[in-house]
Amino acid sequence: SELQHYTNRIENASIDNGILKIATIKESYTDQGQTKEYTSARLNSKFAFTYGKVEIRAKLPSSQGTWPAFWMLGANFSSVGWPTCGEVDIMEMVGGTGKDNRVYSTLHWDNGGHQEYGSSYSLSTGIFADDFHVFSIEWDENKIRSYVDGNPFFVIDITPAFLSEFHQNFFLIMNVAVGGNWPGSPNASTVFPQTMQVDYVRVYQGSK
Repeated sequence: SELQHYTNRIENASIDNGILKIATIKESYTDQGQTKEYTSARLNSKFAFTYGKVEIRAKLPSSQGTWPAFWMLGANFSSVGWPTCGEVDIMEMVGGTGKDNRVYSTLHWDNGGHQEYGSSYSLSTGIFADDFHVFSIEWDENKIRSYVDGNPFFVIDITPAFLSEFHQNFFLIMNVAVGGNWPGSPNASTVFPQTMQVDYVRVYQGSK
């Protein structure tokens, strides 16, 4: 139930002085015969991998109805579908007053139906639109751990057999959605355009 069209236009995704900017714009835009009132961008990595440390340094948008995310999807998504492919949400934020200071990290999988488990992290002062922050996970054959600015806030044991999704290749996605069932729609307080600024995305892998 999201309200945006994702486009490949430089108005929605561009690089300025080494910073990737994903911009959500309030504008009427028609794609494949369907008109929506917002545009944004969704970028996928061209590679997939199993295990490692993954991090993004980013400054997030704010305002009611914005939904920035940095996440991973199982590389077999096209053949098995969701949630059987597995999903790791490294960072999600649903914007709005009293919510712009909190991000979430969540795993989704299939165990006779959709299952999920996660936690959240809140800033003690300010919001995530004020400055850049580092959102990361450490993923090995035993656990997935989530961090904000190096502070751990979520861990899950992925050794049980029903979590086999998380021992295969995943690819990376970053996007800013507008509206949807979780954040709800923009309202009179929402300011557009809103932008997620990305300094870098890094994946570290190596032998122990």
